[in-house]
Amino acid sequence: MFRAGEFTATHVRPTDAEQVQPNGVDLRLADILTQRAPSRIEIENKTIGARESLTAQEDVFTLDPGGYIITYAERIAIPDGHVGFVYPRSSLLRNSCMLNTAVWDAGYEGRGEGLLQVHHPIELERGSRIAQFVLAEAANNSTYNGGYQHERIDKSNWYVRDSPSEYGRPKGTCIRDCK
Repeated sequence: MFRAGEFTATHVRPTDAEQVQPNGVDLRLADILTQRAPSRIEIENKTIGARESLTAQEDVFTLDPGGYIITYAERIAIPDGHVGFVYPRSSLLRNSCMLNTAVWDAGYEGRGEGLLQVHHPIELERGSRIAQFVLAEAANNSTYNGGYQHERIDKSNWYVRDSPSEYGRPKGTCIRDCK
């Protein structure tokens, strides 16, 4: 069973009221990357090829058709007894874009990423809501402890923006509940 948006929001930081939906939480665009070097997936190992952040003009990314890696602004923490899924917002689909993601296991914490497929030119503003995160109850015998654990987070503080330009606030700006 999928959990209510209010419950899901307790596992997503930072959030505001407009992000909380009846059955999930909207995720905002933090960055867009392009792959610059080959990757390799082996039986015992994986190598992610070099990536490069795209330049945004006044926090707007102009994208031509192709594949891009997007990162989310929010930190997600999947609670025990749950599994997380990320789906594209309908606005992406209505504009000829698709977002591909993977299962987020119980115990995962981090700022994840997805594969954005662009089929027609589009402009995306940093901080715009592009995906919806949902939690479903699920049995698990262990929790995630893989190589992507704590990706793109400062483990000491959930509430400080990581990027100098996120939503027009300077790097290090406390959003709420900071000590």
